[in-house]
Order: sequence, then C-alpha cells, then structure tokens
Amino acid sequence: MLDSCSLAPLRRGVFEPLMYLINGSPRLRYWRELEKTQHLPEDELKERQWRRLIRMLRYAWENNAFYRARLEGAGVSPEMVLSHEDLRLIPILCKEEVRANTREMISQGFNMSELLHFKTGGSTGKSLDLYVTEECSELRNACARRHDRWTGWEPGEPIAAVWGNPCLPESAKEKLKHWLIEPIIYLDTMCVTQETVKSFVAEWNTVRPTLLFGHAHSIYILAKYIRDMSIADIRPRGILSTSMMLMPQERKVIEDVFSAKVTDRYGCEEVSLIGSECEKHEGMHLNIEHLFIEFIKDDGSCAAPGEPGRIIITDLMNQAMPFIRYQVEDMGVPCDRKCSCGRGLPLMSHVTGRVADFLIKRDGTKVAGVSLIENTLTKIPGIDQMQIIQESYDLILLRVVPATSFGDAAKRALSSYFLKLFGESVTIQVEIVASISPEASGKYRFSICKIPQV
Repeated sequence: MLDSCSLAPLRRGVFEPLMYLINGSPRLRYWRELEKTQHLPEDELKERQWRRLIRMLRYAWENNAFYRARLEGAGVSPEMVLSHEDLRLIPILCKEEVRANTREMISQGFNMSELLHFKTGGSTGKSLDLYVTEECSELRNACARRHDRWTGWEPGEPIAAVWGNPCLPESAKEKLKHWLIEPIIYLDTMCVTQETVKSFVAEWNTVRPTLLFGHAHSIYILAKYIRDMSIADIRPRGILSTSMMLMPQERKVIEDVFSAKVTDRYGCEEVSLIGSECEKHEGMHLNIEHLFIEFIKDDGSCAAPGEPGRIIITDLMNQAMPFIRYQVEDMGVPCDRKCSCGRGLPLMSHVTGRVADFLIKRDGTKVAGVSLIENTLTKIPGIDQMQIIQESYDLILLRVVPATSFGDAAKRALSSYFLKLFGESVTIQVEIVASISPEASGKYRFSICKIPQV
C-alpha cells in the first residue's frame, strides 16, 4: 500500500477535487485564482483592494445598522471616502466594542444560528465571538493554502502540527477523510515531554510530513528537544510558524536543528491571515487581496516606512460580520522595499509585541500558555479576561476580569482545570480584578512564567 506522502498526487488531483465538488466548495477555484493574482503588479492589486474596500463600506452602510450608526455618528458616508486620509475619518473599532455589540454587528439578512461561529481568546486573553459564512471561511482557507505553498509544501502532502488540543479523527469516516484528504500528525503542546516527542518522531517517520507547522515558540521547544535527544532524521521541507512572535534566536535554533528555513506568518482569528513571509524571507507579504491594512501612530497619522504603528484592519471579505478599521492590538512596521520574489503583494518588516510564555510542571513538562488560554477563557463561561502567572512550581495565580455571569461554578471549573493539569499539590489562587494592566510595551501578557527557563 502507498505510504501517506506517496498519496499526495492522488489527494491533490483526485480525492480533494472530488470532495470539494460534492460539497460545492469554492476553495479550489478561488485558490487557483489567488495563485495567479499574487503576481500582478502592486498598483493593480491595490486598485482591486480599494474597490473591495469601497464595496464593503457601501454594503455595511446599506445592510448593517451598527456601522450605519457608526459612520453617521462620525459624519461619514461611503461616497466621502475617496482617499486613505478620508478613511481615517471612520472611528477605529476596538475589541471591547466588538464584545459589547456582537449581535448588532451581524448584517441584515444573516441569521447568527446559520453562520459559522468561532470563539477566540486572542493574543490578549480576551474572548470574542466571531461569525462568518461558509463561503468566507473557504475563501480564507484558499488564501492560507497559497501561503502554505511558499514554504515548499504542496497540497496533499502530510503535515506535522505542534498545536494545543488537536482535533483528532474519531469515527471511521473521519479517519478515512483524514487519510485521503488532509493527513496531519500532532504534538500536543499541552504535554511536551521526552516521551511525547519520541512518539511524535515515531509517527513522523511513518507518515513523512513535508511541512512542520505550529506556534512559533512551540516549534522552538520541539527543536530543543530534538537537539538534546540527538534525533537527526526530522527533515521537513518547510517550517511554518504562527500565533506568536518568532524571536531571532528561536529562528536560528529551529533552522539549525531541522536544516530548513522558517516561514513566519502573522494573522488573527478575527480576520485570518494578515501577512506571511515567502521563500525569500525578506519581510511579510501583506494579504491586501482580503484586507485593507493600516499602520497608525498614536497621533492618528500613518506610520512611515520603518516606523512602528498600530495595525488597523478592514476585512474586505466578511459581509456577515464586518470588521471595519479594527484594531488587532499588535504593532507592526511597514516598509517600502520590494521583495525579490517578484510578487506584487507589498511587505511589512515585522510584527512586534506578541509574547507567550510556557508554564512548567514540576516534572519538567512544558505547557503552552496559548493553549491554556484556549482551554479556559473560551470554554468556561463568565471570564472576560484572564492572565496566568506561574509564581513557582507550587503557586499559580489566575487574574480574572469577570463577566456578569462569572460565579462560584466558573471559579471551581477554573481551579479544577489547573489542578488536574499541574497536580493537586499546587496552590491555585484566583484573583478577581477590575482590569489587567499592559506591559510597558503596551502589550498584554496572557501567560507569565517566573520559573527560570533554560
């Protein structure tokens, strides 16, 4: 029988197209279009982007009461937006406003119960409810596929993911789909030990993935285990890091251990992929076909190339729940260099401010903070915001900004989760606070480990 990697041409050419045809999905058609448009001149791509922006503004004006009121309150109508300067007349949308007006942000003609629903903790530890149509989700997936290929991976080839709480196939139907369409093996970041790494390596040697994908720091932790355990045969064709900042020293370790370049990617659940390195690694190409991206300084003006600015996003695809001039709470540095790859998608230099610590169990097991947030903030009702501070092996402090529904049951569920994970001897302190202060950089730290990490 063919091994999983050898099946890639059949998956790409037969199984996958058949599945999407049966499902009526536009993913493949749209992906093929994006493969062509990435090579258009930058001016032409920006013209398309601007047309989509104006179309989204008009759509929201006519079909979304929340944005109609918002624009009218600022004295702006779509017809008045003729330039980038005019766009800045529209107020910036913050996470708190999204959380307070989720239902009101759904456009006329869409039923929330019929939309895809996502709940995210985000990089700041704040929970948001997000809604998109099936079509919008598939368009985002098509775009992600285009950027996946920049790593050297090709559709149909197996992937190895370093991720928390992987959704593993359970039924026979799910397992068959997994094998025929999208083979993925996982290292669960909720439990990274020598034993779990050994199991991951054994599965790798059977499946032979060509792409290693995961949280940036989680891939770094894996690389250190692989190095320290003297494992020499893990050689992906490409490595894709995401979800948190990739530090230069981490990139060097990863690339040295796996003998492959890291492709760094930046995005968020609210608007999906924002920017990604290509095979040249000369900056992050901005996804201007799906998003209008601004870099705004504290005085409200646009950041010049080389200057840091708040990243403000207008989603050009999600009409069901528009995000117009949305502040993602990250800082980025735009640049005016041209990438030697020749693509027309403009670059930004880098993103600043994303930080996530791993917490450490007494036996040395490392647990990804981002996974802890995903397991608690998004699943236990009543938590508005949360910060995890590991003071020592024996003490974990949970700072909780409660929502109105937070009560004893939520507090017990929170404590129970951490006790089960870190051991009954650990003291879990739940501290109710009115707010969580940002770091000096202006970024929130959702997970802080005070135990020295090697």
